[in-house]
Amino acid sequence: MKSYRKELWFNIPTRRAFINITPQVNEALHESGIKEGFVLVNTSQSPSSL
Repeated sequence: MKSYRKELWFNIPTRRAFINITPQVNEALHESGIKEGFVLVNTSQSPSSL
């Protein structure tokens, strides 16, 4: 089984925001070379934003 991991960091100007990360996820998928399977996107808040 092949796996790939990449961390993406985003800075937003406000406390809350909606951003479309589809292009960055697609780019990471392309970099991985994986042709089929699942993509797991897990979010985490930094302690300073709570």
